[in-house]
Amino acid sequence: MNADLLDRRQRDFVLWRLTVPDPPPTLVIGQLQAGAPVTLAAEQRIDLAQDGRFPDLWWVSVQQFGLADGVYHYWFEVTDARPDRARQRILITDPLATTVDWRLRAPLPAAPDNTGDDRYPASVICCRGGVLVPCDCGGETWDADEADDPGQLPPNNRIVIYELPTAWSALTDDGSYQRDVGTFRDVQALVDHDQVGANFQGLDITAAGRSYLADELGINALELLPPADSAYVRSWDYGTTNFLAPDFELGFPIDSSYPTPNRDLRSLVDALHRHRMRFFVDSVTAFAKLSPYLAAAPDDFFILHPASADPGDPDRYSSRGGLRDGYGSDLFRYETFHDGYDPLSGDRQLVSSGSALMRTALVRWMTDFRVDGIRMDSIENVFSWDFVGAYRDLARRLWLARYGAQAGDVQAEARFLVVGEELQEPLALLTQHRLDGLWHENFRRYVRAAIVGRGVDGRTFEETVRRMIDCRALGYTDLAQAVIYLTSHDVEGEGKERLYNYLQWNDVVDCEKRVKLAFACLLTAVGIPQILAGEEFADQHDLLDEHGHVTEGSGKQIDPVNYSRLGEDWRRRVKEYVGRLVHLRTSCDALAFDDVEVIHVDLDGKQVVAWRRGIPGSDSVVVVVANFSDFTTPGGPGAEYVVPAWPPTPPGRQWREVGQDRPVPQEWIGREPLFSWEAKVYVTYGA
Repeated sequence: MNADLLDRRQRDFVLWRLTVPDPPPTLVIGQLQAGAPVTLAAEQRIDLAQDGRFPDLWWVSVQQFGLADGVYHYWFEVTDARPDRARQRILITDPLATTVDWRLRAPLPAAPDNTGDDRYPASVICCRGGVLVPCDCGGETWDADEADDPGQLPPNNRIVIYELPTAWSALTDDGSYQRDVGTFRDVQALVDHDQVGANFQGLDITAAGRSYLADELGINALELLPPADSAYVRSWDYGTTNFLAPDFELGFPIDSSYPTPNRDLRSLVDALHRHRMRFFVDSVTAFAKLSPYLAAAPDDFFILHPASADPGDPDRYSSRGGLRDGYGSDLFRYETFHDGYDPLSGDRQLVSSGSALMRTALVRWMTDFRVDGIRMDSIENVFSWDFVGAYRDLARRLWLARYGAQAGDVQAEARFLVVGEELQEPLALLTQHRLDGLWHENFRRYVRAAIVGRGVDGRTFEETVRRMIDCRALGYTDLAQAVIYLTSHDVEGEGKERLYNYLQWNDVVDCEKRVKLAFACLLTAVGIPQILAGEEFADQHDLLDEHGHVTEGSGKQIDPVNYSRLGEDWRRRVKEYVGRLVHLRTSCDALAFDDVEVIHVDLDGKQVVAWRRGIPGSDSVVVVVANFSDFTTPGGPGAEYVVPAWPPTPPGRQWREVGQDRPVPQEWIGREPLFSWEAKVYVTYGA
């Protein structure tokens, strides 16, 4: 299943949609000449022709000008159509480029109002026998027919997602702070035993012979913060620039002479799938940063100034009713339609340019990179629920085609997920089948209140814990509808910072115990657990403002994960504890279903809550006894804490306490001593 426009690009250089058609767009093409700086050699200029059937489509055939085999760098020259510009000619990146080379940028246009942002990077393509083939800068291509068995991947109700920023840091041997790009190769070194780190090859966890994520943590789903190409440097890249291309920086480690982002990302995804780990992408669809369409067709694709736009403009408002916010990027139009070429079907019809571009990019990512799940960023600023639903539906059709299944195949559909970030959690997105799931932001609020012994939103402590452990209390109907987390990448604002810093600012001194307690809640609650990279060892913020807080300017999108902190003993103990619980979460039947029951509440001078997971009467049972207080069982012979309603031990089964990885004698079940701010997690296992 492919998009018509992507099929056309195999034989033609194609530019879809253009505001100023006269003079026509021009293909500027040549080959990279190494040097300091690199330059474009053997330049050719060929005008594109307007398609006879689709006036909004411009193209020139490869055979028409006899392009020889080789790797080429190119731009389209168009008339800059931005309302504040003087209609000068400008070289732009191909908006459908699959590889972008930021080493070679277009000359700065001569007009006085141009800036360095107008120097668009070159697009890269390979010509082979008269066919245009996506490639990396050295001509590397990939085999789209490699073996793929998506049926071996874990279903939604058994995954734990690891949310990984691509900005990393480490402490060097002399104690100095190093911050750099965690490239696709560095990420693969967290998965594949045979891969070593690139920019971070000195880290213990990226050394050969280790699989930190799969073996040590037990993670079975990896979500990369936006892996599509962005103009942002060493940031978390929430401002995509080139939507069909993997990020230039992530494919350009320090030991390479040129970037290979497509090859490296393909290699990473293959490694994930060999380890039966799913690959999620963080998809930014609300806005773009320095998009080439900003010059070629700005009003078709963007609403540039919502505050000053016509109040009747259908793209002005967010889905919450206020003005949309691009956070410094340009907002896509999704509710403005044009009669013209549809890039997906190849037919003439009413088309939303933003929607068609995003869905065309989706085809590329789903097909070439075998995506197994999607997180859609900033749904309220996407605004159009119609687009969100169409994006989700197309993603699921592409997944089913890869799986070789039809709609309604339960096994296939349970292994793919499109989840959205709308922090007000409007459940209509689920009941209307616009999305499969939502980020359950309220879980973060509830669990953080619980681990410092408080209720939230005027609710009692008990009510807070009950809502924390069961997303159905807020209207969700299935655990796979709610992605739950202790911390997300959005670390700006009180209560959102990394857990270590949150506990510090709440005057908590026993950080190790509280972090373990939080993870016991996360990994036994009803929902899909997600871990922000570094939280599994209580990483902390390195970049703060003068008041010690994370802000947009200090560290929100640039404060990296510091894996060198794993060298501290107490943080390593936290990581090992979390790893045991992750392995339990991904393998235990009791945690794969929605069943949960609070079996014990003790608020008599303490705050102890116990809950059971698992279908009643089954042989797989998990019981959590959580103490959210300073209470400790008094010492001495026979010291015990009794949970009277402990479920019966299934025939032929025994109990194990997971946190300390120890068997529990039957006579001690439901009566073990309890210590302050701890959770004991018990599971039945075969005798």
